[in-house]
Amino acid sequence: GTFTIRLLQTTTFQNTSFADMEGLGLLEDIELGSLDKHTWSIHFCQPWVRPALPHADWDTIENLLKIYLQQFNHLINEGAMQRDIPYPFVVQCTAGCVLYPNRTSRAFAYVGYNGQDFLSFDTKNFTWTLSQDTKLSRYVQSFLQNYTALSELVEILFNDTCVDDLEVLLHYGRAALERQ
Repeated sequence: GTFTIRLLQTTTFQNTSFADMEGLGLLEDIELGSLDKHTWSIHFCQPWVRPALPHADWDTIENLLKIYLQQFNHLINEGAMQRDIPYPFVVQCTAGCVLYPNRTSRAFAYVGYNGQDFLSFDTKNFTWTLSQDTKLSRYVQSFLQNYTALSELVEILFNDTCVDDLEVLLHYGRAALERQ
């Protein structure tokens, strides 16, 4: 069948020095793991998820996640202060990939702002597309388009890592998926 892995992130920026962050990883509707909001460590929700990848891979993923979250908070706060965005506000990010029965795949990424669609990532030409045309969305689109380190990471994640890891998780989680 067709399977989707989805990573969800919701961050509420209360003020310039405090952001409350939640994260969740899903395979279809099975919770794979969640983000510990205090330590930014991964809490595994299924007994088969951690053994699916080598310990070193999970360490790398967790370290990259912490770097991403730190930079995310810093860049969002910096942009909010420069643009006089009133606090509190919420940023939601969804990313993942779909694996089809013919072994083709499609990656996706979406950004929401205060519960509204904001930007989406076009994985065919690696550009950010406006979901709403506002000064703020154009600013964020321009910023993300010029953030080459992020673009390169996203390209690798979407083209290789997401599908490879999804196939491994499908192998380990087959019984859980079949029970649904």
